[in-house]
Amino acid sequence: MIVPLLDNVVLERLDEAEVSSGGVYIPDQARTKSQRGLVLAVGPGLYLDNGKRIPIDVEVGNVVVFSKYAGSDVTLDGEDYLIISISDIFCIVHPED
Repeated sequence: MIVPLLDNVVLERLDEAEVSSGGVYIPDQARTKSQRGLVLAVGPGLYLDNGKRIPIDVEVGNVVVFSKYAGSDVTLDGEDYLIISISDIFCIVHPED
């Protein structure tokens, strides 16, 4: 179990499609790393100088879009994770209704 500190968030990268919209197979070497991730854990937030905590806007289970070069890739117990700061998350992706 990973418990992030301060304003950090633990993500699982979501895989990009192996086939393009035109039906062409994209090999692993040609695929870029996904900028979408599933939130697995959220830190408690940063403290202000007055002692109040700034809450984090994402929750476990959210799918988010983050900066291309954000965070640190970490492997624990054979699982790959990305640990990033909340400031590197651009938006929450809601499924279409």
